[in-house]
Formats: sequence, structure tokens, C-alpha cells
Amino acid sequence: RASQQAETERLSRWKKWRRTSSKSLKKALSEVKGLSSYLVLWQRDIHSIEGKFGTGIQSYFSFLRFLVLLNFIIFILMFSFVTLPIIISESGIFNSTAAYISPKNIEDNCTIYEPSGNKGLVYFSAFLKDLFSGTGFLEMTSLFYGYYSVDAVGISIKGYDLPLAYLLTTFAYLALSFLWIIKRSGEGFMQNLVHDADPFQSYCNKVFAGWDFCITDPSAARLKHRSLHYELQMDLQEEKLKQKRAERTMKEKLQIYSLRIFINIIVIAILSGCFYSIYRVTVFSQENSSVSIRNDTGTDSVNLLVQYLPSMVITLANFIGPLIFSFLIRFEDYTPAFEIKLTLMRCVFVRLASIGVLLFSLLSQISDCGTDKCEPCGYNYKLYPCWESDVGQEMYKLMIFDFIVILAVPLFLDYPRMLLVTHCSCKLIQWFGHQEFGISDNVLEIIYGQTICWIGTFFSPLLPAIATIKYFIIFYIKKMVLIHVRRPAARPIRASGSNFFFLLVLLIGLILAFIPLGISIAHIPSSKACGPFRNFTTSWEVIPYKILQFPTGVQQVLFGMASEAFAVPFFMIICIIMFYFIALARAHKQVVEQLREQLV
Repeated sequence: RASQQAETERLSRWKKWRRTSSKSLKKALSEVKGLSSYLVLWQRDIHSIEGKFGTGIQSYFSFLRFLVLLNFIIFILMFSFVTLPIIISESGIFNSTAAYISPKNIEDNCTIYEPSGNKGLVYFSAFLKDLFSGTGFLEMTSLFYGYYSVDAVGISIKGYDLPLAYLLTTFAYLALSFLWIIKRSGEGFMQNLVHDADPFQSYCNKVFAGWDFCITDPSAARLKHRSLHYELQMDLQEEKLKQKRAERTMKEKLQIYSLRIFINIIVIAILSGCFYSIYRVTVFSQENSSVSIRNDTGTDSVNLLVQYLPSMVITLANFIGPLIFSFLIRFEDYTPAFEIKLTLMRCVFVRLASIGVLLFSLLSQISDCGTDKCEPCGYNYKLYPCWESDVGQEMYKLMIFDFIVILAVPLFLDYPRMLLVTHCSCKLIQWFGHQEFGISDNVLEIIYGQTICWIGTFFSPLLPAIATIKYFIIFYIKKMVLIHVRRPAARPIRASGSNFFFLLVLLIGLILAFIPLGISIAHIPSSKACGPFRNFTTSWEVIPYKILQFPTGVQQVLFGMASEAFAVPFFMIICIIMFYFIALARAHKQVVEQLREQLV
């Protein structure tokens, strides 16, 4: 310090001022960075949860925060490029106008769309039915696809092509979600590779680096002791099972493989039963709700029940399926770690595939042309005059019902159970104990809701706003449940591994969302009675239509990129690059194994 001060005295005034200002700037930036951490959503709450319950449970709440931010950005995209231009054109701001072009060479029957809006005095029960089902007064609001029946918006002198903006914004939110998930999962994958070491290294990690120094609460410290104890027990059990597996005779192997095949047949039968039930209930709900709305028959409560039947059956399948899988997995003689992974993957399949079955049922009904139902229009226009809004209503109902279930379970099941365990000394009730806060179950719950949001945003552009509010409320509900009602799981999962697994399942949900959206955009004819794509055969057709308006040179380049002459060489180059990286990864793996041997 003395030598630095001596050097400073010899410096010129200009250099002294530069050094002083540089230090002041660094200090100011450091203080701003410290203050900005207070602006991060739920920063204090998540740190508090991490301190009391460890990094495993903290990873769930961080994941929930990520989904809130993702949905908020998707909402900003859809609102800015799709909803806002129509609001501006309707209000006449900036000399704006809306252009409506009537569909040409289309039968008049295809253009008839009369939403079941309530006219005159509305009963409160009818208002509630519309609010929960997305029909009535909600059907022709900006919440659903049918509202956006505008071909172009003129703001001042410039024109705004709404159909093109609608489609490109859909691609933008899907691409944004995909890239953001890949970026986050890349970090988790690297951490996961470090932790997936051999048993000796795993044992050393638990003994020398297993403690979570974020923990400040004594009860959380005891929980961490128990979790480390449990992990060491599981490691020993896995080693015993590996030894037992190595000593199996051929007869024992045949017995266990036969039992696993039989159990997997039962699992497939349960899944088939669930999916068939969802399909039949969806068809029944669509046919009966459409008839009752057109003829104005049945009470509001019965109509609402019929419309919510698919959501109820899906929720029931999501509840019963995991219970049966958890019971059956015990007889398959797998290692504890693999048991958890296999059960989770089966639960993921039930939750996400149930949405797929619902959409398949809807889309098959829409494109059902068995008895010339869709002869003039290309789709079942009598049952679905504006089929995109109908699909949006189904996604809206799924999201609302999912939120109701998430609110109801702690209030009507977990809280009474906590009161009984706390105030009743009966041995049977004490044996049941407090309900555990299962991280994986809670994550699958919100991934299911996010998959609904991704699919539904094309058909209901403001659905991300509902999802943002929903997840915002869920954060506080889950926090209260964790602190006051439930206890942390006795079988904890590692934070690094869980983060990667959550994002992997979320990526599976996003890829699942691509399939029905791709079919809806490129294959099924767009509604001729509503929406921005009334004048196009399919929603995708707006892209080639716009390309044909470009200069000839640009057209040739774009069509050339879409041809086989470009696709085949491009695919071959991608394959060569992929094989190069695979070879590089193998070489790196060999070096890592050698380094591990040297460490040992």
C-alpha cells in the first residue's frame, strides 16, 4: 500500500483523476448490481426457502419463477404484434383503419358464424358458465382466435399484415421457448455430467462435499442429515442389488424378465384405458355441448359439467395413474434410483399424452368428413364454424380446471390432514403423518399447465397472460403449503440433477406442443367464418403468398432453400458435423476416465 501511495504521488493530475474516477465508477457499478438483486422477482423468498429447506426445494421455486418470466414475455409478444394493432385500429388512434376482405369462391354456409353471446339480462349462473367455459360474452373478446377477423391494419400511411404477424409471432414464441430451455438445460447438463461419476467418486462427494452451506434452520439441518443418510443407504442398497443381479441364475433372470413384461403389459393396458376414456368423453362433450348451445337446452350447471368432462377425466387419470405405477414398480426389482426415474417418466407420459389424446380427439372431430359433413369448406363447419376458437376454449378450460385443482387440493385435503395429524393422537392418523412436498409431482403439475399454454396460445392469444397470473398465485400457494401444511420429502432429489430433469421434461412438453400446432397450421383448413386466415386454405399458406410478392431473385433463393436440392446436402453436412462432435465427445470421455483413474 505504501509503495502504491508513493507511485500515486508521482503521477500527473490527469492520471490521478482517471484512477480516482475509475475506482468511483467500479464502486458505483458494484452498488447498483447489489441493489438490482432486490429487483429480481422473489429473490428474498427463494433465498429464504433455500436457507430453510435446502437447494432441492429451492430449485422447484426457481423453476416456477422461470415459467412466470417466460409466459410474461410470450404475452408481451402476442399482445404487441397481434392484439394491440387491432385495438389501435378499432379506437382510430394514429388515423388507423382495419381492412376486411370477404373470402372468395367460398360457399355462404362456410362463412356463417354466430357466437352464443348472451343478449339482454344475464343471470349470474349464465355469467359464471361463460366465465369458466370461455363461451358467451368471452367468445368474441380478444381472448380467442375468432376476434382477430382482420386482414390488414392501416396505421397512418403504412399497412400492417395481421395474418403474417399472427403466424410469425407464433413461430417466435415457440423458438424463444426452445432456445431459452436449451440454454438453461445446457448448464444443468454440465453439472449433471460432473455428478454422474463412479460409486467411489460419488461416495467421496457425499462425505466431503455433501453438506449444503446455505442451510441456516436447525430443522432443515436435521432434514439434510437424514437425506445424506438416506443417499448413503440407497448407494449401499444399489451395490447389493448389483451384486445380487450378478449372482442370478438363468431361471431367476427368466422369472424377473417375465414379471417385468407382465407388469409393463398392465401399465400399457392402464394407459390405453385412460386414453380411450379421454377420447370417448371428448367426443361426447363436444357433440352434446354444441347441441345444447345451438338449441339452448339444459341448465347452465349441466352444460358446464358436460363441457368440463374432458378436463375432469384427464385430472382423474393424472391422479390415479401415478398411484398405480408407484405400487407396481415395487415388484419389478429395479435399483431405487432407476425406480424413481421410471415412475416419473411414466407419470410424464400420462400427463403429456393425455393432452395429445384430447387434441387428437378434437382435431379428428373437426376434420371428420365421413358423411360429406365438410364437403364445401374442408372441415366440419356445422359442428365447428370457427374451430380454432373451439380448440382455444378447450385449452382455456383445461388451464382453469388445472388451477382450480391446484387451489382445492391444499385447502380441502392437505390442510384438514395437517389439522388431524397435529391435534389427533390416533395411531392410524399418526401413521399417515403430514403429506410430503414432492418436488417431482409439483414440477410435473406446472409442466402440464405450461404445455397447455404453448398449444393454446395460437388459438387463444391472451392465454399466456392467464398462465402468468396463475403461476404467480401458485408460487405463494406452494410457499404457504411448504411452510405450514406439508413437510419436505424424505427422499430428496439433488438440485443439479433435478434442474436438468425439469428442463428435459419441459422440452418434451414443448416438442409435444409442436405436433398439434404443426397439424393445425399446415394440414387442417382454416376457418372461413372467422380469424385472420379466412382467405387462405391453411394458415401456413400466408407464407408462400407473401414470398410471391418479393422480387424474382429473392423468390428463387427462398424456394431453392425449401427444395430437395438444398435440403439433402444440408442434411449431409449436419450429419458430418454431428459425427465429428460425437467422436470428439468420445475422445473427451476417454481423457476424463484417465484423469479419474489418476485422481483415485
